[in-house]
Amino acid sequence: MTLLPTSIPANFSEAIYGAQNNTTITNCSPGQEPGWIATVVPVYILVISVLGIVFNVFVMLVFCLHKKPCTVAEIYLSNLAATDLMLMTCLPFWAVNVSRNYRWTFGPFMCKFVNTGINMNVYCSIYFLVLISIDRYLALVHTMSLNIMRTRKCAKLGCLLVWGLGLLLSAPTIHYRVLKYENNCTTCILNYEGNTQLVFEALLITFSFIIPISIISYCTVRIINSLRNRFLEQSNSQTTDHKATNLMLAVLLAFLICWLPFHLYKTAGMLWRAGILSLNIQSFSICSHIVMYLAFFNSVLNPILYVIVGKNFQKKVKEVFKQQRRKMTLNMTSVRSSLTRSTKTNGRLPRSDLQHDCR
Repeated sequence: MTLLPTSIPANFSEAIYGAQNNTTITNCSPGQEPGWIATVVPVYILVISVLGIVFNVFVMLVFCLHKKPCTVAEIYLSNLAATDLMLMTCLPFWAVNVSRNYRWTFGPFMCKFVNTGINMNVYCSIYFLVLISIDRYLALVHTMSLNIMRTRKCAKLGCLLVWGLGLLLSAPTIHYRVLKYENNCTTCILNYEGNTQLVFEALLITFSFIIPISIISYCTVRIINSLRNRFLEQSNSQTTDHKATNLMLAVLLAFLICWLPFHLYKTAGMLWRAGILSLNIQSFSICSHIVMYLAFFNSVLNPILYVIVGKNFQKKVKEVFKQQRRKMTLNMTSVRSSLTRSTKTNGRLPRSDLQHDCR
């Protein structure tokens, strides 16, 4: 493993999380990062974790409890909520780790498991956006010719493939993420061998950013052109496809705002390690926290966009609340009827007993 100065993240995941490597000093030692890292960052992570869990569980419940089956776009959105929920449940472990100056206390299995879950969100979230973009592209650009591909069965198969791809791209994390024991402390780090770090980083940047963003950009341009043409032809039309497309564009824009700085940062780090780019080490280290925790906020922002922009989702929420209110009303009526019958039975003697007493 290449030895770097203590104030620069050592590799991709260290660039994400701030864990650093050196032969004599680690982040377990005090004074390696600004003081606000160990105080502000854990609080921020815990706050967005709680919000993200609540919001994404709400989204998934709405899709699951609604009486009608999910559309193709809703299948993709529910899976996007699932991967955001997975990230939010993993982040509290890292908040504790940061608050303890990167002393990992959860054992080797959780070291791999937590970081694999966080990495899978990076890959799965962008490929679910790819599926959403392709679905909108087929719905608006190839309305009739390729409509056979927009089925719920194909959507579920596509989601399964994305989860598998996310796990495959997380393989380096599963293999190289280990516990390091040094200076009486334990850190959870990526321990790459030789030049494998640059190879994996180049592959991951290609498959987790360049390829999916290219597909999304192409679909988005074609979608916008199609919407512009339809608007000129039918200015008063606002179909379900248009509403779903507006939500897709909002979610895509939020993703780019939150994740683009991180991917640019990750690319700059790779070029620095390859000797192509020179960087200010201290500023680069601080930026690692800013860009990564901005990216995490995207998992909180997505459910908010569903409620604000998603007209169909708003309709589903109202219908689900009506369903649940109706069920509660029926249950209360049933309980009251049972209590009434029980009271009448306990308060009166049967007719045969009354006749017997009169005698």
